[in-house]
Amino acid sequence: MVFCLRRRDGLPGLSISIAFTLVWIGLIVALPLTALVLRPWQDGGGVMLRVLHDARMYAALRVSFGCAALAAAIDVPLGLLLAWALVRARLPGRRAIDALIDLPFALPTAVTGITLATLYGPTGWVGALLARAGIRVAYTPAGIVAALMFVGLPFIVRAVEPVLRGLPPELEEAGLLLGASPLQNFRRVILPPLLPPLVAGFSLAFARCIGEYGSVIFIAGNQPFRSEIAPLLIVVRLQEYDYNGATAIALILLMSALACMTGVAALRRRVSRGLVARGAA
Repeated sequence: MVFCLRRRDGLPGLSISIAFTLVWIGLIVALPLTALVLRPWQDGGGVMLRVLHDARMYAALRVSFGCAALAAAIDVPLGLLLAWALVRARLPGRRAIDALIDLPFALPTAVTGITLATLYGPTGWVGALLARAGIRVAYTPAGIVAALMFVGLPFIVRAVEPVLRGLPPELEEAGLLLGASPLQNFRRVILPPLLPPLVAGFSLAFARCIGEYGSVIFIAGNQPFRSEIAPLLIVVRLQEYDYNGATAIALILLMSALACMTGVAALRRRVSRGLVARGAA
């Protein structure tokens, strides 16, 4: 007599939890993305051809991706410096600073945009001082970069901080005992383990900045071909009841963002493999 024993899961209800998770992900991720891909093609390929010949769309994409890349690149050294100060320095009010770093996660983006526009405006505290030197921040692409830097900075800090905290101090002591200068010790001992989290933080900040809307529109000026971002152009098309055009622009923005993120992920894997190969050698 053959008995068929049913294999039991290690955790009670594991299969039900996995099924519920997959259904939930399908409803909130896969289904909207599928609708976004299919909607521009409902009336044929004419909508996509019209959007692909839209110079305003290309200008908005150039502003969005250019400002996002610049803001994330500037945030990398700033985030590394802040993480270093939180981990290695005994600053007064360190816990308050640590809490303020997460403020962009909790603060409504519209409040961020209004605050930055007031601060960097022609009559603002900082904007008035910069205006005397002939520098304009608000209502220019520089204002977009400033807003995106504020939004993306926490991703860099939170990606680097745990790795920096986990570095054993014996590594630095060994480098100093071997005669390395503080700069050489930082460049050859401390910086290599921090490169993967720096690249990961850059990718997260870049991805967040590409689709940022609320904190940008109040300080950008929103001038077509100069300071108009792609998410704002999607809203403009929706207000014109051009739903197919709006979804087509959103699809192109999504595909462009996925291509950029794929490249950044490949760079992160390459950096990690290089560090592993160097350590094995």
